[in-house]
Amino acid sequence: MNFNSWQFLIYLPVVVGMYWLLPHRFRWIMLLIVSYYFYMSWNAWLIILIMTTTVTAYVASNLMKKTQSRKVRKALLIVTLVICLGILVFFKYINFLLETAVGVIRLFNAEQDSIVLNVILPVGISFYTFQTLSYVVDVYRGDFEPEPHFGYFALYVVYFPQLVAGPIERPGALLPQLREEHKFSYEDFTEGIKWLISGFFRKVVVADFCGIFVDKVFADLSAANSLAVFAAAFLFLIQIYNDFAGYSEIALGSARLMGVKLTQNFIRPLSSTSFTEFFRRWHITLNVWFTEYVYIPLGGNRKGMARKLLNTLIVFTLCGFWHGANWTFVLWGVTVGVFVCIESLLRKPVRAVCAKRGIDLANPTIRFLRQAVIILLFTLCSVMFRSSDITQIGQAYAKMFTAWGFGAEYFDATLKSLGMSMTDLLQLIVSFVGMAVICRLTLEKPAPEPLSAPQGKAAVGQPAYAALLFGVLTIALCWVALITGSDVSGFAYFQF
Repeated sequence: MNFNSWQFLIYLPVVVGMYWLLPHRFRWIMLLIVSYYFYMSWNAWLIILIMTTTVTAYVASNLMKKTQSRKVRKALLIVTLVICLGILVFFKYINFLLETAVGVIRLFNAEQDSIVLNVILPVGISFYTFQTLSYVVDVYRGDFEPEPHFGYFALYVVYFPQLVAGPIERPGALLPQLREEHKFSYEDFTEGIKWLISGFFRKVVVADFCGIFVDKVFADLSAANSLAVFAAAFLFLIQIYNDFAGYSEIALGSARLMGVKLTQNFIRPLSSTSFTEFFRRWHITLNVWFTEYVYIPLGGNRKGMARKLLNTLIVFTLCGFWHGANWTFVLWGVTVGVFVCIESLLRKPVRAVCAKRGIDLANPTIRFLRQAVIILLFTLCSVMFRSSDITQIGQAYAKMFTAWGFGAEYFDATLKSLGMSMTDLLQLIVSFVGMAVICRLTLEKPAPEPLSAPQGKAAVGQPAYAALLFGVLTIALCWVALITGSDVSGFAYFQF
């Protein structure tokens, strides 16, 4: 069940309605049932995998609490890692590993047939595995008390708004909210609606529209010129950002309608002035996960610059591999990791030179130029992320740096490669303006001064007004779904 499907437009209001109608003690049961239904709507048999991960983590974490032996606790942690990561590796990476092994054998001139297993990639397996592992590791460290109630823990793993593509929530951030008795809040409801509007706009209006032209170019790179490939790479950066940020915002909005505040996963990353800043704003919960559970345990920046650079490269390589079982993602991870390492080496010398020459890095013009450079570099890196294999990466870069030209005919050829008319170009510009405006809808605002609780008709009117807004939004989205037909574009990060 995709967020941008008519099924979800029916599912969400029904779930939210049941949530507020039920007493608090029954809400977790309802949420657990509808979350399992949400996941099983893709493939009912895959529920066995998520249940295995859930039971393993629950049993291991509660056994950790009952023992004082460090060896036993460590053994329980290792067993959990082996089972959970074993499931992830088998279902997501087994064919990649087999293909790599066959390639190595063939390098030594040995005959070996290809080996391909018919394995289904479970939707969201990387996300719920990482979220579950963060819970077990936190319990092992003593940072979080294990959840004694299996139902609440299962709900933490399978909570439907963020189940398929995050955000990857830490147990201390989400579990207490699932247990808490929420009261209906006008502010939560309106904020939830804002997140939903922003998320649907990003996905349906911006990401899907950009994807049309990106797919056109990458389907036939041989017919594209430099400008077309560069434009496709840039549009893919915009597409993947709005696709994933759109999912995250719909997740935030869906949870906020029920009083739960999920972690914001994107905070205007395209306004970043460095690679380091970009990854602090992009897929925030995944980057925090790798920092907390990989980078810091490896030593972080505590063992000298050389070790810091090595740890950075390891983390970004793993991050690239996390995105998919393909050498293209590994290459992307290594490349952006190298850029981050270069920034680490040059940060102090560049600041010293700028200070000596009186150059203000915060100057609006300089800041704009820095932002433009970062967008340019990420556009170039996007080729690796979008390409299907190493060969296509080479083909795309070859076109990008050699097939240049000038004049009206060259521009017309570019539009033809993109499959774009002048009307499409105008619509694209309008969608970009809308993207810039829509982000203001969800900007964090300063907390208002505390007011006394509304009395009389005002108190009754707030929930009624919120319900009216939600009803209007639901009807509008259903209407959009009906007129756009039955084809639904899935979210890109569902494959990760």
